[in-house]
Amino acid sequence: MDRRQRRNPSASSSAFSSPASSSSRFRSEKFSSNPPKTSNSLEDAHQLKSKCGKPQRPEQEEEEEQDPNNLLSLVGTCPFMCPAGERAQRERLRDLAVFERLHGNPGKTSPSLAVKKFCRTIATKHMQASDVRPLPVLEETLNYLLNLLDATEHPFEVVHDFIFDRTRSIRQDLSMQNIVNDQTIHMYEEMVKFHIMSHHKLRSCSSKPNFSSVHYLNMEQLKKCLISLYALYEENRNSNSIYKNEPEFCSFHVLLHLGSNNQPLGESLSLWLGRVPSLILKSKEMCFARRLLRLFRMGNYKRFLCTTATEASYLQYYIIEPYINEVRALALSCVNYCGYKLHPYPIAHLSKLLMMKELDVESFCNACGLETSTGERGNKFLSTKQTNFHYPKEVFPSYCLLGLEHF
Repeated sequence: MDRRQRRNPSASSSAFSSPASSSSRFRSEKFSSNPPKTSNSLEDAHQLKSKCGKPQRPEQEEEEEQDPNNLLSLVGTCPFMCPAGERAQRERLRDLAVFERLHGNPGKTSPSLAVKKFCRTIATKHMQASDVRPLPVLEETLNYLLNLLDATEHPFEVVHDFIFDRTRSIRQDLSMQNIVNDQTIHMYEEMVKFHIMSHHKLRSCSSKPNFSSVHYLNMEQLKKCLISLYALYEENRNSNSIYKNEPEFCSFHVLLHLGSNNQPLGESLSLWLGRVPSLILKSKEMCFARRLLRLFRMGNYKRFLCTTATEASYLQYYIIEPYINEVRALALSCVNYCGYKLHPYPIAHLSKLLMMKELDVESFCNACGLETSTGERGNKFLSTKQTNFHYPKEVFPSYCLLGLEHF
């Protein structure tokens, strides 16, 4: 089915569909399942250009650094999610993730469980076709990985760590074969969704060790996936057509600028927007994202919260979520300092203003250093002109935004 549309595209934010992953040549050294936590590879991904002047995907550059000749004619033939050689080697090394162990045995796996690991030191010219998975196998592998998101027997960070590494391997196999068709675009969209959902779910792990590094690495790969996805959109574009989901996925880049002084994709937002097709710029998804960014920078907290509650898709909301309480704190500061009267401010009114449950409002006020009181009739109030207001130093609890409880 033709996934492009000519006019008035409506971006879809449906739940995960399915695509998959595949293989690459194994080395004699032990495979690295997790990227170094001190990685500066974002710099490599920013605003890359190939010799012909087209945007270059991060995976392509990583290959070219190690393989200047970059053979693009490789066609994978591996029929399994993990090449047989790598599978046997990892069994010997007992290097199997919990999801890959046959009957829980750390030294035994099967073709239906083992998934090829990401290997940083790899080059196309050293690869054999039997170690690289073709597109159908990659799609099946991605399907298999994304289905693990529903697993409840393991903490989410364990599930995330496994899918995080194996989807990088999928991207690596796609890049080595230079596959740039519609199926690849769909797979990248699914991997972007995975990183955005992880961005949301990992917030509940904020009190656990290594949270900040895991969260940082997830965001790093989200940005790399978006760079590759935008390049794929351009490589496959015909005349003035755009892809069905393209407006929403382009809006993610705009929303990543919320509360940020850096440039997520390595260039100013205005320059990036100058290259975006007019059909996308006029879409409701991009208009929403640009309007929300403007409201955030203006400090218009009331319209920011209302616009988010009424217009955000669930994926857009997951990107916006970390800044919701930052905006609420600004609103609370204005209520506390800017009133002319010393009359206490009803918590019930604050609940509507901050779009929070009343019980959460009281907790939120306390987190900002403000005290609340109870009136004679049992109503809660916030005393204004308090001098102890501060933005919480700890990570905010994830108070839901009224109207979006279903996200």
